[in-house]
Amino acid sequence: MIDAAVEQLLLDDPKSYVIPADVVANVTATNTLEHALMVLSKVGYSRIPVLDADDHLQGMISLAAITDKLLHVPGAAVEQLSNYTVADAMIPVEHWVDDPKKLETILNYMIDEPFIPLLNDQNVFQGIITRREILKRVNYLAHNLDNHYTVTALADMVNSSES
Repeated sequence: MIDAAVEQLLLDDPKSYVIPADVVANVTATNTLEHALMVLSKVGYSRIPVLDADDHLQGMISLAAITDKLLHVPGAAVEQLSNYTVADAMIPVEHWVDDPKKLETILNYMIDEPFIPLLNDQNVFQGIITRREILKRVNYLAHNLDNHYTVTALADMVNSSES
């Protein structure tokens, strides 16, 4: 369980660590793998969301998934990417959250994931929470904790009560 004071400072402004859906690079399952590779290359991410026409999260596509698909194609030529769709290589979404305030869940997922998709109650993609944005909040906490709280080591408290 996260300490209440730490959680309060990390959650000071939950929207500050959510990257909204309208600025997150994505593809559809019907896009070609060639298109997905170009998008991934352009944005510099190793993985992006796959959305349907109604912005429901369908899965993820990654450079690794595209490469894996290529390795199973005869000839393994990059030109072959236009013959396959994102649906042919898409990977399932294992973790997501429906509330950016579910900090403990987010932190646990962040151990293995570079970002966590944020969905609403109809599973419509709202954005992502990235490890980078969470680390920026942790950096804020590390530099501002004493502006909000007086922190005293338990050993110091025990020693002063014994005196």
